[in-house]
Amino acid sequence: MELGATYGAIPLADVKRTLLTYRREGRLDQVALISLTNCTFDGVVYDVERVMTECLAIKPDPVFLRDEAWFAFARFHPVYRRRTAMAAAARLTERFGTAEYRREYERHLERIRGMTDDELVREPLLPDPDEVRIRAYATQSTHKTLTSLRQGSMIHVYDDDFARRSEEAFHEAYMTHTSTSPNYQVLASLDVGRRQVELEGFELVSRQVELAMTLRDRIAQHPLLAKYFHVLSSSDLIPDEYRPWGTECPLRAGPVAMEEAWGVDEFVLDPCRMTIEISATGINGDTFKRVQLMDRWGIQVNKTTRNTVLAMTNIGTTRTAVAHLLRALIGIAEDLEAATGRMTPEQKRAFDLRADELAHDHPPLPDFSRFHATFRADPTGAAADGDMRRAYYMAYREELCEFVSSDEARRRVNAGLPVVSAIFVTPYPPGFPILVPGQEFSKDILDFMDALDTKEIHGYDPVRGYRVFVPSALAGGTGGTPPGNPTRTACGDRVRPPAHALAAYARWNGFFTAQLSGFP
Repeated sequence: MELGATYGAIPLADVKRTLLTYRREGRLDQVALISLTNCTFDGVVYDVERVMTECLAIKPDPVFLRDEAWFAFARFHPVYRRRTAMAAAARLTERFGTAEYRREYERHLERIRGMTDDELVREPLLPDPDEVRIRAYATQSTHKTLTSLRQGSMIHVYDDDFARRSEEAFHEAYMTHTSTSPNYQVLASLDVGRRQVELEGFELVSRQVELAMTLRDRIAQHPLLAKYFHVLSSSDLIPDEYRPWGTECPLRAGPVAMEEAWGVDEFVLDPCRMTIEISATGINGDTFKRVQLMDRWGIQVNKTTRNTVLAMTNIGTTRTAVAHLLRALIGIAEDLEAATGRMTPEQKRAFDLRADELAHDHPPLPDFSRFHATFRADPTGAAADGDMRRAYYMAYREELCEFVSSDEARRRVNAGLPVVSAIFVTPYPPGFPILVPGQEFSKDILDFMDALDTKEIHGYDPVRGYRVFVPSALAGGTGGTPPGNPTRTACGDRVRPPAHALAAYARWNGFFTAQLSGFP
C-alpha cells in the first residue's frame, strides 16, 4: 500500500478510511507498507506519531516508510524532532508499554464499541498494546539539508521485528542496489556531517530558522517587495480544518507558540520553506527562475510552479546569502516598477491581465483519477488500489503501447473511452508524477497538463504525445487478462508477486499517488 500525494499531504482521515475499507473487504493482510513523504517539498509536515498510532489501531504491524529526504535536520531541534519517524517510534514504544496506556486503551474499547467505519474515521483510535509492533524506516538525503558530499544518504531503522522478519531481506535488497566498492569519500563526509550536528546541530538549525523568518519579515515589511511578492503562510497552504491552533505563522509568536501549534495541528508548515507567490510580476515561475534569478542574479531555487518559486534555508545558509536574495528581489521589483511606469494604458491593461491570469486563471491540481480495471486488484471493491508493477512491465512490450497527442487523448476521454498511461508522467520541477502506469486520464489531468508552463515533463514527448496502452491491451476494461501472459515480464519468465504482496510498484523516492489525493 503506497500512499502519496502529487504536491500536498494526505489527511489522516483518508488514510484511515482506506485501511478500514481494506479491513471491511477482508484484504487488510495486503497492506504491508505505508509510505508517506514527510516533509513535503513545500514544507508541509505530518503529525507522524498520530498517523502511526491510528494506523496501528486498524492493522497492528505495517511497516511505516517515511521519505524524509528534506527533513534530515529535524532531529536536531526539539520542536521539529517530535515529528520525525524515529522520535515518534521511540515515544510510541515507551507509551504502549505503560500500565496507564493499557487502562486508556480499555476505556477506548468501550467508547468505540459498535461504531461504524464512518464513525471510526472521525474518532481518534488507539492500538492494542498486546498486538502492536513498531516498524518504522526513514530515508534521508543527508546531502540536501545536512553536510555530506552529493548523494550522501542514510536509512534509519526502528523495527521491533527487524531481526525476525526483515534483516535478511533488507540486507539483500541493499546489496543488490549498491556497489560492492563503496565511495569512501561519501561515507567519510557522512561521518563528518554526523559529528557536526551532534556537536552543534541545535545551534545550526536554530540559525537556519532565524534566517528564514528574517527573509519572510523583510519581504512582508518592504513596501515594494510586498507589492510584487508574497510568502505563503500556513493558512495559504494548509486548510483551516487541519490547523485547530489557527495561527498563520506560529513562530512569529515565539518558539513556545510554535511548539504548541506543532503539538496540536494535524499539519504544520516548516518555516524554513518559503513559497514565494509572484503573480503580481506578470512572469511565470519557470521564466522567473531561469531569466531573472539564475541568469541575472546567479540564484538557484529548488522548485517552481506556474506562479510561485520555492526558496529554503539550511544549516549552510548565511546572512550574506539571504541579503543577496533580498537584493535580487528588490532589483526585480524596481525594474518592474520602472517598466510599468512607462507603459501605455493598453500595455498596462495587458500586464494586469497577465498578472491576474497567473493568480487566478489556472486549473487546480487534479485529484488522482483511478487505476483502469485491468490493473485493479478488485475492480468491484471500494478500495481502488492498483497493481502498478503489472502496468509498468506491460509497457515494455511495444505492441501494447501507442502514442497519442493531448488533443486525441482529450477526444477519447470526452467520448467516454479509457485512456491509460503506460509510464510515469512527471513535470519537473518539482518532480512529482501526475500520471502513473495503469492510471486513467481525466479531463482535469489534461487541463492541468495543458496549462503547465514547465518545459521539462518526463514521460511526455512534445512531438509524439503521451505513451498509453492500446485498447486491446486493456481486456475491454473488464479486468480480464490482457494479451500475452501477465506473469511474464520484460525481464523474462519472472512470476508476479502473490496477491498478498504489495500491490503498488513502490519507487524509493516515495512520491507516487495511489487512489488518494492530497492538498493543497
